[in-house]
Amino acid sequence: MQVFVRDNNVDQALRVLKKKMQREGVFREMRRKRFYEKPSDKAAREKTEAIRRRHKLARKQAIRDGLIAAPAKKRAASGTGRRGSSANVAQPRQS
Repeated sequence: MQVFVRDNNVDQALRVLKKKMQREGVFREMRRKRFYEKPSDKAAREKTEAIRRRHKLARKQAIRDGLIAAPAKKRAASGTGRRGSSANVAQPRQS
């Protein structure tokens, strides 16, 4: 895996590297290999992963064929997206 550093921006290159590693599943594999996994547990995990992949492919194919509706796309929040904005702060009650 290779990432180029542009304009001495190491932070950006590190962010890109982490994203690539996440996409490849390197972190998941490192966490999984941290401890010994019994062969029976490994076989069960691989079987459930294969079932999950098969269901995902079947769902995508059904959406392409028009058999089921595609999931609704998530919309961005209507606010400014910043925490602590005055619109989200409760106003004190006047009695």
